[in-house]
Amino acid sequence: MGLSVLYVCPIKALLNNLEPRLSGYASLIGRRVGVWHGDIADSIKRRMRADPPDILLTTPESLEGMLISTRTERAELFSRLKSVVIDELHAFAGDDRGWHLRAVLRRLDHYTPSPLQRIGLSATVGNPEALLDWLSGGSTGRIVGSSIVSPDAEVTIDHVGSVENAAIVLSRLYRGEKRLVFCDSRALAERLANALLEVGVRTWVSHASLSAVERKASELAFAEGSDCVIVATSTLELGIDVGDLDRVIQIESPGTVSSFLQRMGRSGRRSGARRNFLFLTLTDMGLLQAVGITHLWAKAWVEFVEPPPLPLNVLSQQAILLTLERRQITRSELIHSLMGCFPELPNADIEACIQYLSQEGYLAMVDDVVQIGLRSETEFGGSHYRELLATFSGADLVLGRWGSQEIGFIDPATLPRSRGDRVVLLGGRSWKVIDVDFSRRIASLEPSGERGKARWLGGSASMTAELAQSIREVLRDGASPVIKLSKRADALLNELRDEMPTAGDPSPVEELDTGRFRMWTYAGSKRNRSLLAGLRSSGAIRAEGLFVDFAVRPTGLRPQDWPGRPNKNSPLVKEHLESIKFGDLMSVDHKMVQTVHRSFS
Repeated sequence: MGLSVLYVCPIKALLNNLEPRLSGYASLIGRRVGVWHGDIADSIKRRMRADPPDILLTTPESLEGMLISTRTERAELFSRLKSVVIDELHAFAGDDRGWHLRAVLRRLDHYTPSPLQRIGLSATVGNPEALLDWLSGGSTGRIVGSSIVSPDAEVTIDHVGSVENAAIVLSRLYRGEKRLVFCDSRALAERLANALLEVGVRTWVSHASLSAVERKASELAFAEGSDCVIVATSTLELGIDVGDLDRVIQIESPGTVSSFLQRMGRSGRRSGARRNFLFLTLTDMGLLQAVGITHLWAKAWVEFVEPPPLPLNVLSQQAILLTLERRQITRSELIHSLMGCFPELPNADIEACIQYLSQEGYLAMVDDVVQIGLRSETEFGGSHYRELLATFSGADLVLGRWGSQEIGFIDPATLPRSRGDRVVLLGGRSWKVIDVDFSRRIASLEPSGERGKARWLGGSASMTAELAQSIREVLRDGASPVIKLSKRADALLNELRDEMPTAGDPSPVEELDTGRFRMWTYAGSKRNRSLLAGLRSSGAIRAEGLFVDFAVRPTGLRPQDWPGRPNKNSPLVKEHLESIKFGDLMSVDHKMVQTVHRSFS
């Protein structure tokens, strides 16, 4: 029959995990399933081009690759395509991958007999109707799933104070059971896994910087084992099957109710089992976030998923890729196609984008016919335009190898420049760095008896305004009665309730021991960043989700008096300007407008 259904997932591991189950179901009705992503061999892709499966599992980036590939007969491959299923829709829609996916789906309509039916799947969406309107983009659509609010769930918060204490608690608690432990950084996952191994707990690790072979081995061993622990980052949040679980445990706290729901949803899947979730917090802020997240959950609240405003960077990407797909296209056709991909953007922005790309040599325009420009070929063509296919930037990591075995990826900033003087943690084990070939991005490792260190550089987590306000409510009124607090957690929360001011207009200010002043805004990271950027001249020096620090005492500053968007000369604005993916494909004005609007509004 040919390809009729696309099934799109946010990560390759989820595609690989789904394929055996979907193949089994499809075979019952005489249908075939295929998987297409960057790790699939070219020989397999050639066979699928010649004889397409009925259902194809893929990612937006691989779909983009099919559309621009000279080896894909697009009109033939997609001629019978009817529907697309987007799994874990919330994981796409909250960032530029969602805009990219929606644009690619609109471009697929060019090859299909009728617009694709779009089906989004999610269990943690607070605004499904609005998200459906955005996803459909003028096509037919449906969203399946609802927020998981389970009043019968067993949720406990304990405060243990350190990674070593968390390992001891986990070694003694729930013995004989399978435990999935979430950490919100790779470094923390490595430290905890190593500490668990040192106290004799059968432990595996799963995170994005481990090699695919290592992750697969860990997940398989855990799925088949018992009385064991797997420590993971969000890689295991999105439904990858690791077998029946007894317990889900979180070190510190996730940053959103959505993540909490996704993770708790991994438990209680056996008949008669009860959903459960245990927080083991290490810091004061970890405890505050845990009680804040659970307070929101107890009120049956979950975040709205809102696509980033003004996807002008994705517009520039799509202008080049759509031209590459068609080989040549009239200017009016290009504008019309981009209007279909981004109906929310004014025509003036689309025309300005094409004009800028033409001026800079990314597009070539002759007699109103647009082709790929020499600059695009020079900057992107050498890698078959791979750098243009993804709206996110992966870190330029170094591959760690023990002989021929690939262990995982290490941040080069944490590696030594001289031989043998660094021990790193990877996969929960310590490795001595024997040699580093920075030109080939390969580090030679060997097992070490010394305790290694784990570190990956990256941005700090952001706190939503809703979570900040929830923390304020808990400090004022106490934790939700449906949550169980250990004696340690309850004692610490009571101390924090006594210490942290929560009321006042203007916002309460306290003097710190360091001679600085702290204004407790409870406004969230984005609003406080805006406040910091706008009040640099008034002594603002640091912003977090709950507060802003000043070098001088701020007086009479009320939320309604806070400055709006910072000006273009703000150091924070300049920092964000440099981080935009496809920033070089945007005019200065477009880049400035998008940066200020997204980062500080």
